[in-house]
Amino acid sequence: MGTYDALLVVSFGGPEKPDDVMPFLENVVRGRDIPRERLLEVEAHYQRFGGVSPINQQCRDLIAAVEPTVDLPIYWGNRNWHPYLEDTLRQMAADGVRRAAAFVTSAYGSYSSCRQYIDDIALARAAVEGAPEIVKLRHYHDHPGFVAAMVDHTREALDRLPAEHRDAARLVFTAHSIPTSMARTAGPGGGLYEAQLLRTAGLVTAGLGGGHEWDLVWQSRSGAPHIPWLEPDVCDHLEELAGRGTPAVVLVPIGFVSDHMEVVYDLDVEARDMAAKLGLPLTRAATAGTHPRFVAMVGELLAEPEPVACGATCCPAPPRRRAPQEARG
Repeated sequence: MGTYDALLVVSFGGPEKPDDVMPFLENVVRGRDIPRERLLEVEAHYQRFGGVSPINQQCRDLIAAVEPTVDLPIYWGNRNWHPYLEDTLRQMAADGVRRAAAFVTSAYGSYSSCRQYIDDIALARAAVEGAPEIVKLRHYHDHPGFVAAMVDHTREALDRLPAEHRDAARLVFTAHSIPTSMARTAGPGGGLYEAQLLRTAGLVTAGLGGGHEWDLVWQSRSGAPHIPWLEPDVCDHLEELAGRGTPAVVLVPIGFVSDHMEVVYDLDVEARDMAAKLGLPLTRAATAGTHPRFVAMVGELLAEPEPVACGATCCPAPPRRRAPQEARG
């Protein structure tokens, strides 16, 4: 485990009761130009599921699975909800932790999926006297453990289709859409987010034997209507596929490592309803979750040489976003 004396799991966070939902959403969009109507719409998605996001429990489950595989204490801190990063770092400092590796529950590179985590860790460290040094582990979009988990889950989803549709089913890989301006500046040379997702999709398809046609599409757009975001949207794409006579689809949410509300609502409700309306057989692959190879991957990342830190100009903040600030409900 190198020179680390702890592992810090860093995640997005999510509400765990109905009264949490709107304060959580306000934390997420602080500093962004998101219409109130959109917040109320998304709040309704959470309330449909009892005001509880699955992500926090999935973090607990992942930590419980990883603990026996690494010889380090494990801490957990979120960007947008309890347990907050600042509180977790304060506990780590009190416990005498001096240098920790951060495993972020996001496999890719862009402002929102990488740089923003780095910024939030820095803000939390600045607020805690004696905070430990934190080293963010590398992107793991193409790590064999992540790929193997998604291959197995995709194969299971294919097996849930009617037998006559399995061989010709189309794989539709999904990831969270981001503004096109953010996509252009992702990584040191731009375009990293899309390039990494395309690589993951290709590796998963190859792991299945390479016999399925596939697409990469986008979901969960949340920005102001006049700002261009990555397209096509998954539901629009399902309509196009149905019009082309596609026999069946497997949705593969490679952009997520656990079930966010964007997965359980945007895919399991909206996309599923669209497929039913179109008469298009559809199943959805599970996210990596606590698949044994994904769990083992965390320890394998810890054993790798320490990653080189991102440059200051890598994945810059969107121009409209205010300077980072501590988000509290």
